[in-house]
Amino acid sequence: MNLPLPKPKNLRADAAWVIYQIIENGKSSRDCLNQVQQRHTQQDKAWLQEMSMGVLRQLPQLQLWLRELLDKPLKGNKKIVEHLMMLGFYQLAYSRVSPHAAVGETVNATQSLGAVGLKGLVNAILRNFQRQERHLQVSDDPRVKAGLPKWLYKSLRENYPAEFNDITQAMNAVAPIWLRVNRQKISRDEYAAALTEAGIDYTIPPNHNDALILVTRTDIPGLPGFSAGWFAVQDGAAQLAAGYLGPAPGETILDCCAAPGGKTGHILELQPAVASLLALDSDASRLDRVAENMQRLQHTATLRQGDASQPQDWWDGNLYDRILLDAPCSATGVIRRHPDIRWLRNKDDINQLVSLQATILDALWPTLKPGGTLLYATCSILAAENSQQMKAFVQRHADAQVSPLTKTETVEMPGRQILPGEQQMDGFYYCRLLKSS
Repeated sequence: MNLPLPKPKNLRADAAWVIYQIIENGKSSRDCLNQVQQRHTQQDKAWLQEMSMGVLRQLPQLQLWLRELLDKPLKGNKKIVEHLMMLGFYQLAYSRVSPHAAVGETVNATQSLGAVGLKGLVNAILRNFQRQERHLQVSDDPRVKAGLPKWLYKSLRENYPAEFNDITQAMNAVAPIWLRVNRQKISRDEYAAALTEAGIDYTIPPNHNDALILVTRTDIPGLPGFSAGWFAVQDGAAQLAAGYLGPAPGETILDCCAAPGGKTGHILELQPAVASLLALDSDASRLDRVAENMQRLQHTATLRQGDASQPQDWWDGNLYDRILLDAPCSATGVIRRHPDIRWLRNKDDINQLVSLQATILDALWPTLKPGGTLLYATCSILAAENSQQMKAFVQRHADAQVSPLTKTETVEMPGRQILPGEQQMDGFYYCRLLKSS
């Protein structure tokens, strides 16, 4: 059931509305969180993000507590109050919010949700939670501890038996903020000096020429050189794409599924002498983000709306030297940044995504020059979307061969799989393909 935004605005009611929209209606946090954040101050925006995303990380445990304390499930337009109570549990069990505020303000939020008649129920449930010290009574079920839906828990167990615990810990951690210094504007050393002068702590990660990691979270537009395009926010795993693609002067480049444009910008920073770069995306509103990023970073690229699986609708017939395909995927590698992903995806989605990826790959391959390079990328950690997808593609196309990115790649396991938390990076996959001349 779709419910309108709470009236009047209320921090906890708005957070409950975000959680409800994600869990009950399958909305993305990007859409519904932005809606409520527009109504609040910068400080409250951060609170809304922290609390709503925290609930999504701990959802199986919160749902378990709710089932133990609530006699009968709420129905219809009252269902949102269940999400309000889980928000209350989260504040009491996992946050720095004072118990008094966690209970009192959460109870008061029932009014903004049009559920003042349930005020007594919410109060009783939260008081029982406190009195029974439920926050100390956590489940021994490993899936509940991992905070994952059953299908994903099972899949990760099967794919990564040895690394499973490290993966789930990384998925439930708060991701660090990576910056990519725009080398066309300023060197990394110069920008590091600017951060030091501004009193902002950072670390320099290994194996990245343009990257810095902020030690503490901060207001990004307030960082030195934001408006001048000195840097972009981009995770370390995503920063590998431009180097793996290896653009050269005078080449024509296609950046496919390009929004929001992080990799587009990095390609142009790494090699400003390309002949042309087309940034393609099917979503017009997301292409607007690419345009904004190109303008701030002062880069020039051709932007076009188009379906990557239908080149006949947007391709001019000239073959590309290099193609970056950042393919649609389950995004299971970036769950630490987007906790809603674990509840928005289901097992059936994976088969559909694998089919779509294969369709796009087969459609793009004829647009690549003989001797050209296609870099396949996903932010997934599921083999079906990654190594298995690449293995099947090479078997279908006699003129395709893998150009190894690492020494550990094999015919059965092509490409580089980065796991969440590895060198502080998101989960990501890359495979580089060469087209025979």
